[in-house]
Amino acid sequence: MINLAVENIKCGGCASRITSKLQEIEGVEKVEIHVEEGSVALLLKDECDDVVLDEVKGQLKVMGYPLAGTVHGLESAGAKAKSFVSCAIGRMSDD
Repeated sequence: MINLAVENIKCGGCASRITSKLQEIEGVEKVEIHVEEGSVALLLKDECDDVVLDEVKGQLKVMGYPLAGTVHGLESAGAKAKSFVSCAIGRMSDD
């Protein structure tokens, strides 16, 4: 498993949305979200597939969950706002 420390994971809604979006990426076999640790664990079909890993990182950033320490200032504030929306969508899809 590949572990990625990410920002802005707050709850099960966040976890649900992240899981559903990352499982749509071809090459991703399994996704585990660890809310308390703020991390995403991935099992890829090919663990050395940098293209898939870059796509995962990009998708996380688009949803507001960038890798820890990679965004600052206004970009960080924008990521937090995006994560609130992603979280809300995740909560609604859990119902």
